[in-house]
Amino acid sequence: MIPIILSGGSGTRLWPLSRPLYPKQFLSLHSEKTLFQETVTRLKQLELSDPIVVCNEEHRFIVAENMQSIGYKAQDIILEPVGRNTAPAIAAAALVALQNNKDPILMVLPADHIIKDIEALAAATNIAKSLAEKGHMVTFGITPTEPHTGYGYIKLGKNLKAGANEISAFTEKPDLKTAQDFIESKDYLWNSGMFCFKASRYLAELEKHQPELLKHVKNAIKNTKKDLDFNRLPQEDFEKCPSISIDYAVMEHTKKGSVVALDAQWSDIGSWDSVWKVSEKDDKDNVCKGDVLVEDSHKNFIYAQDKLISVLGVEDLIIIDTQDALLVANKNKVQDIKKIVDRLQASNRSEAKHHRTVYRPWGHYDSICHGERDQVKRISVKPGAKLSLQKHHHRSEHWVVVKGTAKVTKGEETLLLTENESVYLPLGVVHALENPGKIPLEIIEVQTGAYLGEDDIVRLEDRYGRA
Repeated sequence: MIPIILSGGSGTRLWPLSRPLYPKQFLSLHSEKTLFQETVTRLKQLELSDPIVVCNEEHRFIVAENMQSIGYKAQDIILEPVGRNTAPAIAAAALVALQNNKDPILMVLPADHIIKDIEALAAATNIAKSLAEKGHMVTFGITPTEPHTGYGYIKLGKNLKAGANEISAFTEKPDLKTAQDFIESKDYLWNSGMFCFKASRYLAELEKHQPELLKHVKNAIKNTKKDLDFNRLPQEDFEKCPSISIDYAVMEHTKKGSVVALDAQWSDIGSWDSVWKVSEKDDKDNVCKGDVLVEDSHKNFIYAQDKLISVLGVEDLIIIDTQDALLVANKNKVQDIKKIVDRLQASNRSEAKHHRTVYRPWGHYDSICHGERDQVKRISVKPGAKLSLQKHHHRSEHWVVVKGTAKVTKGEETLLLTENESVYLPLGVVHALENPGKIPLEIIEVQTGAYLGEDDIVRLEDRYGRA
């Protein structure tokens, strides 16, 4: 079996911690590992092969670093130039899987789920595999624990074997009364977004129900370009695909749909209240992460990124503090956080897209302060990493080394700077920054000029393929 890890989406319901350029699958919400890393780690426990990962091209280096830091590797990392939902993403992975394997069974796993009971997952996986070998299109249905209105539901049909049924019907997110009726009937499971089927079977179903989609994905795979360790799908082909989920494209139409029940302490971490539910709590049912002081307060989720948060006499609140944004919300209203994000996007505010700390393949930078004609950043460069050889048309820069050793290219010069040493880079000069040492390099960068945007970077040379 080949696992397909779907690492798309922007996770806007977990704003301000999750943002499009650093979404929830790369956050450590449940353990020291990120949700993506937890998903990858489960594969070895299930005795599955190395995965094929499908992700947004903007996340490619985050995915690679998440894999490397826990000692795992991917068979392939497929880069989507635009998001087109799950049906095209899985089709691309299935076509890649068939290039190197006879006709593998695919185990499709979102990158942002929590599953605590691995033994239960392994048992359900074995049932799903046996059905997939017989040509079934299998989805995993979660045993409901409450009448949740944020999930889709699957109605159980004819019993196929212990723990598995035909799919009678899919129901989109119901109202509370309908959800309560579903729970009481015991004929419904939550739709998990996890699947199992033969690669050839899935492509045959697409050919039958979404032939245009399959045609465009085949063209995209045919014209895929290798980019370092990544397979980059061409935008001109892939963006022609309709944006459609596998449920709408295939599962609601196939005659071979089946569902395997999964009771494994599962959560898709789809909102802040679900994060609160799966997190370890104190004796007052508060979840506190970071520097938090609580007095006479109950059932709150409080996340402090870089400053003290103190709460007094409050209940059922979600409080999330990041470097550039603070969210205070009633736990019962967190499903509406997208309304806040929509307003930020309409105002073209940076807080809707990325954090103050921005991650790059060479490390990261933190925009400490920003004026009309000046900006200060703290830049951290990983050992052995190098920023692109570049120049700017509108700004000059002054670098001060605060930790480590910096190898600086300044025009025709090459400089080696250590702590407390600095260099001035005039407007227009070609320059590069490299960390030749064994510890992280940290510098303070002061920019001055008429325009300080990130698009005022002319890359002349880049080891990460961005030139």
